[in-house]
Amino acid sequence: MTYLEMHPVNPQVRFVNRTVELLRDGGVIAMPTDSGYAICTSMGNKEGMETIRRIRDLDEKHNFSFLCHNFSQLGNLVIVDNKAFRTIKALTPGPYTFILRGTKEIPRRTLNKKKQTVGVRIPEHTITQAIVAELGEPLMCSTLILPGESEAMWDGQAVNEAIGHEVDLVIAGPVGNAGATTVVDFTEGYPQVVREGAGSTELF
Repeated sequence: MTYLEMHPVNPQVRFVNRTVELLRDGGVIAMPTDSGYAICTSMGNKEGMETIRRIRDLDEKHNFSFLCHNFSQLGNLVIVDNKAFRTIKALTPGPYTFILRGTKEIPRRTLNKKKQTVGVRIPEHTITQAIVAELGEPLMCSTLILPGESEAMWDGQAVNEAIGHEVDLVIAGPVGNAGATTVVDFTEGYPQVVREGAGSTELF
């Protein structure tokens, strides 16, 4: 069990590198984002996915999300039409998850089996961005909402006490908002807000 406190403005390079090394070795981490904590692992890490499912008590229908560094990374993972493109560009980086059909770049096991969809995010959070940038690829994640709860966790010490024994690393740092992301589904060709959260829904 490891617990690191990262600087919110200038994350320590040694801590970022240690985190990335752990992720490349198949680790699972809990880290702050712009909308509460997320549990993350490397893209397509089957054991990591199962750890996340176990912690959150999720079934196989759950949509995993990918934390992306920028729009270029996001565009490689999902099929984005013109309407979705304009909306996502206007709202990112920010506390939103967008549900779209996945491309062949995404491991099939991470897709919703029925709809072939996945969630994608570009968070506005210095620590998250530093880690994803250094990793060089999107991170598979799920908002850290414990079984029986409705809100995302937001305090690093509380996260460590709750799940520190189940993950390889808990990163302490400020979150942008205590709420989960606002989830917008584009799979029907138009935006549907399926969860109201930290991101404003005024555009919809």
